[in-house]
Amino acid sequence: MHPTIGIIGLGTMGLGIAQVFASAGFRTIATDAHAPARASASERMGQALAARITAGKLTEQARDATLANLQIAETLTEFTACTLIIEAIVERADAKQALFAELEAIIPASTILATNTSSIPVATIAATATTPSRILALHFFNPPTAMKLVELAPHAGTSTAALSLAREIAEAAGKTVIECPDRPGFIVNRCARPYYGEALALLAEGHEAEEIDAAMMAAGYRLGPFALIDLIGADINLAATEGLSAAMQNHPRYHVFAALKGQVASGNLGRKSGQGFVYPAQTTPKPNPEIALRIESTLINEAAWLLDEGGTTPEGIDTALRLGLNFPRGPFESLSFHTTETVLATLQSLAAKAPDALKPRYAPAPFLIR
Repeated sequence: MHPTIGIIGLGTMGLGIAQVFASAGFRTIATDAHAPARASASERMGQALAARITAGKLTEQARDATLANLQIAETLTEFTACTLIIEAIVERADAKQALFAELEAIIPASTILATNTSSIPVATIAATATTPSRILALHFFNPPTAMKLVELAPHAGTSTAALSLAREIAEAAGKTVIECPDRPGFIVNRCARPYYGEALALLAEGHEAEEIDAAMMAAGYRLGPFALIDLIGADINLAATEGLSAAMQNHPRYHVFAALKGQVASGNLGRKSGQGFVYPAQTTPKPNPEIALRIESTLINEAAWLLDEGGTTPEGIDTALRLGLNFPRGPFESLSFHTTETVLATLQSLAAKAPDALKPRYAPAPFLIR
């Protein structure tokens, strides 16, 4: 018998997470502070499941079973039966702290409280809690129903019992769980930055966006960095880049390039606005393998810096980037392909040519020098 799961926040992410657990046979109690979100939740989930039936991926019986597992709650008092409660509310530390304080007043001491944040330190959210040992992050990727990866991030005071139970529950719902440190961006959002950032550095040096994308696609990536920015939205990418840059004390590795700011200022956000860096597609230039080596070297270096900070493994980082970003290989797999000598030589050459303000961007992680 599965434990009962609570979901608070019924936007796209929260409803998707609720569907993951309800589909896996968990009794799922969900709510939202916004009454219309509560009122429409079952209907919205029904529409998502109907699309899967149409696509031949789901039976009507499975849809009915999933919807039967979903219970929409009007108040938080209905969450006392939950073993695990996941919040997917607004990305504000004070709002998350206030919600957890309300929950702690009514739930059993054993109930795990998980945040779906990807930008607020788990330690910050846990700082005001009565029982901080029960608090951790379970970061799902969008759309949660399709993406296999969940990043599991404890803070220093999270209990091993809470960690292992959260992992067990997420794995029972069909997810691949990778533990990561409570560091800005966790694994995927942090280690992905050079994919966009180094592409923007190349653009600033006079390379064409199409040329950069062609190089990465020839290296096995499903989408080039600019096609990916156009898909996500330049505004979303800029917000993530600026957030991580601020969290990492504006280190040059997270430099916010003018071209990305300009794209947002001009309203050319990508697919959603009809115009982006490479959308709609015009040309497909001949790939340049040096571009791919440069971007992969910076991806490897960022992953190595994270590894040196502790709390994860090369295998964990590789799996997270393959599953979270559909990369063909992780940075440490790329490292064994390119060799440490080649990556260090590439970083050294980039540092030599970079403007003074960006030279520290290419400083190699201790892992690569050992």
